Amino acid sequence: MNITFNGNPLTLKGKEIKVGDTAPDFLLTDTNLNDISLADTSGKRVLVVVPSLDTPICDMSAKRFNEEATKLDNVSIYVISMDLPFAQARWCGATGSDKIITLSDYKNRSFGENYGTYINELGLLTRAIFIIDENNKVIYVEYCSEVKSEPNFEAALNALK
Repeated sequence: MNITFNGNPLTLKGKEIKVGDTAPDFLLTDTNLNDISLADTSGKRVLVVVPSLDTPICDMSAKRFNEEATKLDNVSIYVISMDLPFAQARWCGATGSDKIITLSDYKNRSFGENYGTYINELGLLTRAIFIIDENNKVIYVEYCSEVKSEPNFEAALNALK
């Protein structure tokens, strides 16, 4: 998998996830500093991975999924970044994003390694979307080939239907 940032190649740490894989476990941190693992989630889940909510494309992606969440039944949407949980909580409050759940990989970095999204050169997560079904099977994967590119929202939303 070739991922670039401003056209420059990057190295991702971990294994690339593919449709049909069993979703790997992770240990993330929520805005109350609680540890959250895959077992703490259930049902159909969308994992929206962004480098930082403080950037325009990440901000727009998270807001878009917050808006879409109001139209989806029985789907949980998690936005995952290396941002500190305090910054994630501040971002949610400032944008009125209350339909998504933000989780941080800052402490354990297990998500980045287990989902092949950790960028060695930047210490951030690359932009990606994973959809996991009720049985922990991965039913949709998108790794954006350019970190500064928007994900394919329509393809991800269609995979939920």
